[in-house]
Amino acid sequence: MRAADTDREAVADRLRVALNEGRLDLHEYDERLQRAYRSRTYAELDALVADLPSVAPPADSGLVTSPAAAPATAQRPAVRSATARWLVQVWQPYLQVVPIVVAIWAISSLFARDLLYFWPGWVAGPWGAVLLVRTVTGLGAGEPQRWAVERDRRRERKRARRARRREIRAAGSAGPDGWRRPEQPGPEQGRGPGESGALG
Repeated sequence: MRAADTDREAVADRLRVALNEGRLDLHEYDERLQRAYRSRTYAELDALVADLPSVAPPADSGLVTSPAAAPATAQRPAVRSATARWLVQVWQPYLQVVPIVVAIWAISSLFARDLLYFWPGWVAGPWGAVLLVRTVTGLGAGEPQRWAVERDRRRERKRARRARRREIRAAGSAGPDGWRRPEQPGPEQGRGPGESGALG
Protein backbone atom coordinates (compact mmCIF):
# COMPACT_ATOMS: atom_id res chain seq x y z
CA MET A 1 0.00 0.00 0.00
CA ARG A 2 1.11 3.55 -0.69
CA ALA A 3 2.21 5.55 2.35
CA ALA A 4 1.11 9.10 3.13
CA ASP A 5 3.04 12.06 4.53
CA THR A 6 1.63 11.37 7.99
CA ASP A 7 3.03 7.83 7.83
CA ARG A 8 6.48 9.13 6.90
CA GLU A 9 6.32 11.65 9.75
CA ALA A 10 5.42 8.90 12.22
CA VAL A 11 8.40 6.79 11.14
CA ALA A 12 10.63 9.87 11.34
CA ASP A 13 9.46 10.39 14.93
CA ARG A 14 10.27 6.76 15.78
CA LEU A 15 13.73 7.23 14.34
CA ARG A 16 14.21 10.38 16.44
CA VAL A 17 13.21 8.45 19.57
CA ALA A 18 15.68 5.69 18.65
CA LEU A 19 18.42 8.30 18.18
CA ASN A 20 17.69 9.89 21.56
CA GLU A 21 17.74 6.45 23.20
CA GLY A 22 21.12 5.65 21.63
CA ARG A 23 19.82 2.85 19.40
CA LEU A 24 20.97 4.70 16.26
CA ASP A 25 24.02 6.85 15.71
CA LEU A 26 23.73 10.18 13.94
CA HIS A 27 24.92 8.88 10.55
CA GLU A 28 22.50 5.95 10.56
CA TYR A 29 19.65 8.20 11.73
CA ASP A 30 20.34 10.68 8.93
CA GLU A 31 20.46 7.91 6.32
CA ARG A 32 17.23 6.28 7.51
CA LEU A 33 15.48 9.64 7.77
CA GLN A 34 16.28 10.43 4.14
CA ARG A 35 15.04 7.00 3.09
CA ALA A 36 11.87 7.48 5.15
CA TYR A 37 10.92 10.65 3.28
CA ARG A 38 11.71 8.97 -0.05
CA SER A 39 9.61 5.89 0.80
CA ARG A 40 6.45 5.29 -1.20
CA THR A 41 5.00 2.17 0.42
CA TYR A 42 4.44 0.77 3.91
CA ALA A 43 6.89 -2.04 3.14
CA GLU A 44 9.70 0.48 2.64
CA LEU A 45 8.79 2.20 5.91
CA ASP A 46 8.58 -1.13 7.76
CA ALA A 47 12.15 -1.98 6.72
CA LEU A 48 13.46 1.21 8.34
CA VAL A 49 12.09 0.35 11.80
CA ALA A 50 12.16 -3.47 11.66
CA ASP A 51 15.16 -3.69 14.05
CA LEU A 52 13.78 -1.10 16.48
CA PRO A 53 11.49 -1.88 19.43
CA SER A 54 7.88 -1.07 18.80
CA VAL A 55 6.41 1.95 20.53
CA ALA A 56 2.89 0.64 19.93
CA PRO A 57 1.24 -2.05 22.12
CA PRO A 58 3.11 -5.36 21.57
CA ALA A 59 1.66 -7.63 18.91
CA ASP A 60 2.09 -11.40 18.89
CA SER A 61 2.46 -11.64 15.14
CA GLY A 62 5.77 -10.85 13.53
CA LEU A 63 4.07 -8.71 10.92
CA VAL A 64 4.43 -4.96 11.42
CA THR A 65 1.29 -3.49 9.97
CA SER A 66 1.95 0.00 8.72
CA PRO A 67 4.01 1.39 11.62
CA ALA A 68 2.50 4.81 11.09
CA ALA A 69 -1.06 3.76 10.46
CA ALA A 70 -2.01 3.60 14.14
CA PRO A 71 -0.54 6.96 15.18
CA ALA A 72 -1.36 8.61 11.88
CA THR A 73 -4.10 10.74 13.38
CA ALA A 74 -1.75 11.75 16.20
CA GLN A 75 0.89 12.76 13.67
CA ARG A 76 -1.39 15.12 11.74
CA PRO A 77 -0.76 17.95 14.24
CA ALA A 78 2.99 17.48 13.72
CA VAL A 79 2.58 17.81 9.95
CA ARG A 80 0.38 20.87 10.41
CA SER A 81 2.92 22.32 12.81
CA ALA A 82 5.74 21.85 10.27
CA THR A 83 3.60 23.48 7.57
CA ALA A 84 2.71 26.40 9.83
CA ARG A 85 6.34 26.97 10.78
CA TRP A 86 7.43 26.83 7.15
CA LEU A 87 4.74 29.37 6.20
CA VAL A 88 5.91 31.66 8.99
CA GLN A 89 9.48 31.40 7.74
CA VAL A 90 8.43 32.19 4.17
CA TRP A 91 6.09 35.07 4.94
CA GLN A 92 7.68 36.61 8.04
CA PRO A 93 10.04 39.02 6.20
CA TYR A 94 7.13 40.22 4.05
CA LEU A 95 4.88 40.76 7.08
CA GLN A 96 7.64 42.69 8.81
CA VAL A 97 8.73 44.93 5.94
CA VAL A 98 5.40 45.83 4.30
CA PRO A 99 3.84 47.43 7.42
CA ILE A 100 6.99 49.53 7.87
CA VAL A 101 6.83 50.71 4.26
CA VAL A 102 3.12 51.52 4.56
CA ALA A 103 3.79 53.38 7.82
CA ILE A 104 6.48 55.47 6.09
CA TRP A 105 4.03 56.30 3.30
CA ALA A 106 1.30 57.20 5.83
CA ILE A 107 3.61 59.47 7.82
CA SER A 108 4.79 61.15 4.62
CA SER A 109 1.19 61.72 3.55
CA LEU A 110 0.36 63.09 6.99
CA PHE A 111 3.17 65.61 6.86
CA ALA A 112 2.24 66.56 3.29
CA ARG A 113 -1.42 66.85 4.33
CA ASP A 114 -2.37 65.00 1.20
CA LEU A 115 -2.56 61.37 0.09
CA LEU A 116 0.66 60.74 -1.78
CA TYR A 117 1.08 58.19 -4.53
CA PHE A 118 0.84 54.74 -2.92
CA TRP A 119 4.34 53.57 -3.81
CA PRO A 120 4.36 50.74 -1.18
CA GLY A 121 2.19 48.84 -3.66
CA TRP A 122 5.30 48.35 -5.80
CA VAL A 123 6.95 46.63 -2.83
CA ALA A 124 4.01 44.65 -1.50
CA GLY A 125 2.47 43.61 -4.83
CA PRO A 126 5.33 41.89 -6.73
CA TRP A 127 6.91 40.50 -3.58
CA GLY A 128 3.56 39.12 -2.39
CA ALA A 129 2.93 37.52 -5.80
CA VAL A 130 6.33 35.79 -5.70
CA LEU A 131 5.70 34.52 -2.18
CA LEU A 132 2.23 33.32 -3.13
CA VAL A 133 3.62 31.28 -6.03
CA ARG A 134 6.35 29.90 -3.78
CA THR A 135 3.78 28.96 -1.13
CA VAL A 136 1.51 27.13 -3.57
CA THR A 137 4.33 25.26 -5.29
CA GLY A 138 6.07 24.50 -1.99
CA LEU A 139 2.95 23.04 -0.41
CA GLY A 140 2.30 20.95 -3.50
CA ALA A 141 5.88 19.63 -3.55
CA GLY A 142 6.07 18.83 0.18
CA GLU A 143 8.53 21.60 0.93
CA PRO A 144 7.43 21.99 4.61
CA GLN A 145 8.31 18.37 5.35
CA ARG A 146 11.73 18.67 3.70
CA TRP A 147 12.34 21.91 5.59
CA ALA A 148 11.40 20.20 8.88
CA VAL A 149 13.77 17.31 8.11
CA GLU A 150 16.63 19.68 7.35
CA ARG A 151 15.92 21.64 10.52
CA ASP A 152 15.95 18.41 12.55
CA ARG A 153 19.23 17.39 10.93
CA ARG A 154 20.84 20.68 11.92
CA ARG A 155 19.58 20.29 15.48
CA GLU A 156 20.83 16.70 15.72
CA ARG A 157 24.25 17.72 14.37
CA LYS A 158 24.47 20.44 17.03
CA ARG A 159 23.44 17.97 19.73
CA ALA A 160 25.99 15.44 18.50
CA ARG A 161 28.74 18.07 18.47
CA ARG A 162 27.84 19.15 22.00
CA ALA A 163 27.78 15.51 23.15
CA ARG A 164 31.21 14.89 21.58
CA ARG A 165 32.63 17.97 23.31
CA ARG A 166 31.26 16.78 26.64
CA GLU A 167 32.77 13.33 26.07
CA ILE A 168 36.13 14.82 25.14
CA ARG A 169 36.11 17.03 28.25
CA ALA A 170 35.12 14.10 30.46
CA ALA A 171 37.75 11.85 28.89
CA GLY A 172 40.41 14.57 29.16
CA SER A 173 39.74 15.11 32.85
CA ALA A 174 39.80 11.35 33.50
CA GLY A 175 43.02 11.03 31.51
CA PRO A 176 42.43 7.71 29.67
CA ASP A 177 45.04 6.34 27.31
CA GLY A 178 45.03 8.01 23.94
CA TRP A 179 43.77 11.39 25.13
CA ARG A 180 45.83 14.50 25.66
CA ARG A 181 46.66 15.23 29.28
CA PRO A 182 47.39 18.96 29.32
CA GLU A 183 48.06 19.26 33.05
CA GLN A 184 50.41 16.28 33.33
CA PRO A 185 53.36 16.86 31.00
CA GLY A 186 55.80 14.00 31.04
CA PRO A 187 59.04 13.00 29.31
CA GLU A 188 57.04 11.62 26.40
CA GLN A 189 55.67 15.13 25.65
CA GLY A 190 58.99 16.69 24.78
CA ARG A 191 60.94 17.00 28.03
CA GLY A 192 64.43 15.76 27.96
CA PRO A 193 66.02 13.68 30.67
CA GLY A 194 67.95 16.68 31.96
CA GLU A 195 64.85 18.90 32.12
CA SER A 196 62.64 16.70 34.28
CA GLY A 197 64.30 17.55 37.58
CA ALA A 198 65.34 21.15 36.94
CA LEU A 199 63.25 23.09 39.43
CA GLY A 200 65.04 26.36 40.08
